[in-house]
Amino acid sequence: MRSTVAAYVAGAAALLMLAACSGTPVATSPTAPPPTVTSSATPTPPPSPSPTAPPSSAPPVRPGTVPPPWLGTRVLPTTAGGYGEIRTTPKALRNRRFTLPDTVPMLPGRGFASRVTSPAPADVIARSTWVAGCPVAADDLAWVRLTFWGFDDARHTGELLVNASVADDIAGVFRDLYRAGFPIEEMRITTRAELDAPPTGDGNDTGSFNCRPKAGQTSGFSEHAYGLAIDVNPFQNPYLNGDLVLPELSSAYVDRADARPGMILAGGPVVRAFARIGWGWGGDWHALKDLQHFSQNGT
Repeated sequence: MRSTVAAYVAGAAALLMLAACSGTPVATSPTAPPPTVTSSATPTPPPSPSPTAPPSSAPPVRPGTVPPPWLGTRVLPTTAGGYGEIRTTPKALRNRRFTLPDTVPMLPGRGFASRVTSPAPADVIARSTWVAGCPVAADDLAWVRLTFWGFDDARHTGELLVNASVADDIAGVFRDLYRAGFPIEEMRITTRAELDAPPTGDGNDTGSFNCRPKAGQTSGFSEHAYGLAIDVNPFQNPYLNGDLVLPELSSAYVDRADARPGMILAGGPVVRAFARIGWGWGGDWHALKDLQHFSQNGT
């Protein structure tokens, strides 16, 4: 989720990202056409521009934007259900507003920008969770790089691996969130190493494709395994099913009346942006709530 903070904080969050590789291997074309790259850019920055850094020094550290040094390192005891032990949210995470280092180079420009490469390059697929047997062919996945607004009030660049059929729509969703100034902590592609990493309960990666089983199940594919679902700020928007809270340290965010930055709220900009492309929200479910989760078919 880990050689850098950004690489190891998503261990437990990967369990949320659902569907496992099983069944008949899916063959990919050995002579795939060269990737098609499309891009878009909007010169208008979001409503709260970043302060100008002193010319002779690095930008000053803004209060609340630096994660605690232990983030992603404190492994939780594993329960019989395979998750980490649910614990009280540490004080440093109760009003979480970190932005972790970007894992891809900044896209040019000052406002929103995106780049869609379809099919996704082989090296991108190689560092994802895709393997033969996943329910989508590698050639049907697209690599989306886009800018997002961080909790540090600055422009950042992240990456998603999504189904090629929805890549442009997804870029449009995050364009809407950028213009709304909605903050995101980090955005990167889940790796295979994270799938079996021990739970730390404090991951917060915004991501899409993940070839894992559904939460609480040992078989069956979710929309994540097709690249047709996205989880946004999982820590501020946990998965809730009875006494189960995932990530395991995110209980401070169960009270949705206590609105804080990064939370997805009914009628808010994130729900509206995904509704515009016809995607459903896990916060509208009845038997359980998956507050971070958006998918094409609503499941």
